[in-house]
Amino acid sequence: MNGKILFAALAVASGAAFAQAPTDPQIAHIVVTANQVDIDAGKLAEKQAKSPEVKAFGKQMVTDHGAVNKQAVALVTKLKVKPEDNATSQSLKSGGDANVKKLKTLKGAAFDKAYVDQEVAYHQAVLDALDKVLIPNAQNAELKALITKVRPAIDGHLQHAKMMQASLGK
Repeated sequence: MNGKILFAALAVASGAAFAQAPTDPQIAHIVVTANQVDIDAGKLAEKQAKSPEVKAFGKQMVTDHGAVNKQAVALVTKLKVKPEDNATSQSLKSGGDANVKKLKTLKGAAFDKAYVDQEVAYHQAVLDALDKVLIPNAQNAELKALITKVRPAIDGHLQHAKMMQASLGK
């Protein structure tokens, strides 16, 4: 299952594979990549979902995660920090690409269920990575503030996805 790739990447972000704490440039790259993964899946959901609620959720993911990426890019530009590619962001990207590829093969209710299931698991994994590694290891106060500020929105996305998951399971 493609979700396993995403969770493995976020496990890496949670600290399992970092010999040392990630640097701010690495954290910035992970944040932008994680948002882009959800934007890509959300764009597909906007087009391919059967349920109007799932379509609307996909659109919300594109809007919300796009806004976070704009803030992150503006911040790293202001701070003159160059986001640094790393194993976690590479794994997130490949996992996100694999997830979209899998989702493209699904239609109707099967697509909706697979997309929502992935969103629940992904947002939980992102919260874990934020709480265990990214927020505690961010050294720059503005970077830490940005990722701390977006945490409640990620949790809100998780709760919304769980509600949809429960209704789609019926």
